[in-house]
Amino acid sequence: MGSILGALVITLLLMISHYLSPLIGRLPGASERKVTSFAGGVAVAYVFLHMLPGLVEGNQAIGQALRDVARLTPLLDLAIFILALAGFTLYYGLELLAQRAAGREPRAALRVYYLHLGMYGLYNFLITYTMPLRVQTGVFYAAIFSAAMALHFILSDRGLNRHFRAHFDLGGRLTLVGALLAGWVVTALTEPINVLLVSLMIAFLAGSILYNVFKEELPSGRSSSYPWFCLGLGLTAGLLALEAVLVSGWG
Repeated sequence: MGSILGALVITLLLMISHYLSPLIGRLPGASERKVTSFAGGVAVAYVFLHMLPGLVEGNQAIGQALRDVARLTPLLDLAIFILALAGFTLYYGLELLAQRAAGREPRAALRVYYLHLGMYGLYNFLITYTMPLRVQTGVFYAAIFSAAMALHFILSDRGLNRHFRAHFDLGGRLTLVGALLAGWVVTALTEPINVLLVSLMIAFLAGSILYNVFKEELPSGRSSSYPWFCLGLGLTAGLLALEAVLVSGWG
């Protein structure tokens, strides 16, 4: 119950940050270039230092679960990484569709927009559906992940606005905010969480986050700030390293 309530608090904060994301880039001193680069540093550090190592642990859990029902093969041993690759590839395909939709007739472009909105709704759903397991892993890790996602929402909204300026408005943003709440509601009503299922979901989410980090949060040199990227990366890496030391009892 504690993890469910903790996940609810984080979900509400994510919903607020998503709704207010268009305003954050307009704050005094918060230029889009600096916010983008800082968010990229935070997300890259989190993906490489926590999420990808977590995939290895999840793959071990899947192997133990399947050992009694199937003979492990090299392909099954790679299952969780294949799913992460599928998440990466799927969202890359969505980006290509969005780029090509610009030259299509309005009805076709609208279909591509709704496909984008649905897949990013799934993306948000998975973030909060898996949140209780992150809280169980550690409130600190859940907080770092939530901060990275809150910053990421600023950039995902920017991407949707860039490709679908005529369609993505308050209604689209509210749909994505609602998907965050739906993820928490489903996980709260279907407790206890199936760890195997969540491991697979997290793998897919990791692949999609990795692509979106590369696409939106590592922009071209002209629109990025390397010092701010390093600041976000160094701050997050330092916090994760400190947590690892404290958990191991070395401190």
